Amino acid sequence: MNVFGLSLRQFNYGGSARTPQRFLQGLRKGRSCPTCAQRYKQQKRFSHSPADDPNFSSIVDNPPTLVRTGRRHGPGLVVLALVPITAFALGTWQVQRLDWKTKLIAKFEDRLIREPLPLPPQVNPDAIGEFDYRRVYASGRLRHDQEMLIGPRVREGENGYLVITPLERDGNASTILVNRGWIPKRLKRQSDRKEGLLDGEVTIFGLLREPWKKNLFTPDNRPELREFYFPDVQQMAALTGSQPVWIEEIMGMAS
Repeated sequence: MNVFGLSLRQFNYGGSARTPQRFLQGLRKGRSCPTCAQRYKQQKRFSHSPADDPNFSSIVDNPPTLVRTGRRHGPGLVVLALVPITAFALGTWQVQRLDWKTKLIAKFEDRLIREPLPLPPQVNPDAIGEFDYRRVYASGRLRHDQEMLIGPRVREGENGYLVITPLERDGNASTILVNRGWIPKRLKRQSDRKEGLLDGEVTIFGLLREPWKKNLFTPDNRPELREFYFPDVQQMAALTGSQPVWIEEIMGMAS
């Protein structure tokens, strides 16, 4: 049978006059029409998969195993672990400090409201800590000729000094050191503050105290020049022949 001059075996396969056998061979070799060739390649690519192998083993069929990478924990993880530990330690310290401070204030308030004690003739310096902030009184004569100034000490923006005067008590009672308070620098000379130089027998009311210690920025005292920058009770007592006992006078109660 002829179709437009071509026999059935020469019918147009893929746009050209080919026999069926040659057309199939062209398909296998990828020489057919572009669309058919592309489809043939795709079918050939996916015609075989690893699962077709009888020895194939899937990851799903294997039991789970823990794989260790061998990497150590980085510094970031260490920092994150330290944050709650540090916060807990600081919180505990704050609570303990608050409790200590509350008890300390209560102890000092109790001592301040008690009636003042007469200072014994001889004071045991080792026991002063047990009576810190305790109100006491002592009688004697103020030795203005042995006065010592600690400073400069700033108060309300003005330079000045703390006036330390030995109190010489009668009989076999020891001499003690009295902090008489702060004066401005312009009153450094005794001649400019004669009204504060009490003569004769006086009674001093004050607080028995442990003086503060120097810090890293405070220069050393020079007692040989009578220059003091902090209250070194031992130095001052040795210079004036007193006991290392420090009384902070309560203003307006000397008589």
